Amino acid sequence: MNGDAALLLLADSRLPAGGHAHSGGVEEAVRRGAVTGAGDLARFLRGRLATAGLVTAALAAAACELAAAGDPADGVSLWRRLDAEADARTASPAQREAARLQGRLLLRTARRMWPSAALDTLARAVPEGPHHPVALGAAAASAGCAPRQAALAAAYTSVTGPATAAVRLLGLDPVTVHRLLADLATALDDTARAACASLDDAIPEDDEPEECGHQGHQPGRPPAGHAAWQARWHARWHALPGHSAPALDLLAEGHLTNPMKLFVS
Repeated sequence: MNGDAALLLLADSRLPAGGHAHSGGVEEAVRRGAVTGAGDLARFLRGRLATAGLVTAALAAAACELAAAGDPADGVSLWRRLDAEADARTASPAQREAARLQGRLLLRTARRMWPSAALDTLARAVPEGPHHPVALGAAAASAGCAPRQAALAAAYTSVTGPATAAVRLLGLDPVTVHRLLADLATALDDTARAACASLDDAIPEDDEPEECGHQGHQPGRPPAGHAAWQARWHARWHALPGHSAPALDLLAEGHLTNPMKLFVS
């Protein structure tokens, strides 16, 4: 499948992977009065994109690279390590639970749509469900997308989910909300570019497993099961961004204890 077409499918809110059930913190922000209209929502979306959006985009790009490299003998340990990187960058237990729920549903859907050895290995490596951006990156590679496309899909869904939820929660004009998303177009591209840059600048070019915009094992690289190969993946992931968003963590924890809610998170 052409990567561009697959990218549209992955970013489509109608993809049966449970994304419509998550508000990305907007429901709790509305309940607390932090988001009351389009102006507040615009600031919320920009803040979310600059923090959680960048982190998830980088994780998705990293997962796409790993999946595109094939199914190495040490694939299970590499997927566990990458998922642990995602876990370490998610401070809120409620957000970790939500990310794994979304990841589990997306992985199940992707394995039916784009069967691949990488998705099977990921499912074995993280049976409780990988973090959503890890599953997204693996699905993107299996669908024929490049890492930058995976990063763009992750950045896009980090703001479209909350935006769509806000329409339902506040009764906002859908056109007005989509104008806010249109205003983020340049920021979305910049986020995807920065996500890949965090990988490409991690280690010297001649030691990289892949360049962020490309796929496939390159001739002359160490074999997938080689200890040096695994170490290079670890070094590459060491530079993944870890931008924190304490407000989102607090909103997630508050939402978890709210007995009256429309969204899972």
